[in-house]
Amino acid sequence: MALRPVFIAIDEYPYVKEEMIDFEWHKGMAASQKQKSIGSLHKAAKEQFSHLKILEISTKSEQALGVQLSAFNLRVELKSGQKLPLENIFHASKVFENGGPYKELLSIPTHEVKRDERLLESGKLIGFSSKGKVWPLIPKTIFYDWLYLNTLYLQEALIAEVSHYNAFTDIEFNPKKSINCQARSAALFVSLTRKGLLKQFLSSSDEFIRQFSLKSTTDKPEQKDLFS
Repeated sequence: MALRPVFIAIDEYPYVKEEMIDFEWHKGMAASQKQKSIGSLHKAAKEQFSHLKILEISTKSEQALGVQLSAFNLRVELKSGQKLPLENIFHASKVFENGGPYKELLSIPTHEVKRDERLLESGKLIGFSSKGKVWPLIPKTIFYDWLYLNTLYLQEALIAEVSHYNAFTDIEFNPKKSINCQARSAALFVSLTRKGLLKQFLSSSDEFIRQFSLKSTTDKPEQKDLFS
């Protein structure tokens, strides 16, 4: 058995509800095994919350939409016109006590970027650097959410499809090891879209930070953010 979160789009702050679900885990690294675990997770979640329409967001998803919404596949367009995976952008933006941001991470294979030893050996994570702005670690997921929401906001075809769902999972996400999660960001996107708040929240980075800092003063940065 295993315990993993389902992220549910809700109408009130913080706009995402996290429910931990106990389900049957299928051992093995093969995609087929991961998909069995996804099926078990969704089945267990729907037994508890029958109203959920759940989408797995990862490269292991059996739905094409779920694969497209993975941070490995969503592309961020730079000023140069170059389009790079969101996963690379996120890790290349990290600033540590002893180094970073490591812009070289923009150009390495996406499946290797998270394992770059500099992300593990540069001391404590202290923030994120993007377009001359240093983002804080509080609220915990603020920079990743900003990056994910802005990227998805430009994908009109995907917006229509993702809005059909009200809950999201990522079978690769373990909350004991990481904080940021593409499934959580997708749930936030759907919530803000349904509330008619998305355009306002994305109007500027300062506005986005302000909206999510109002009620998050009890959050504390954690070293495990380094591994997200």
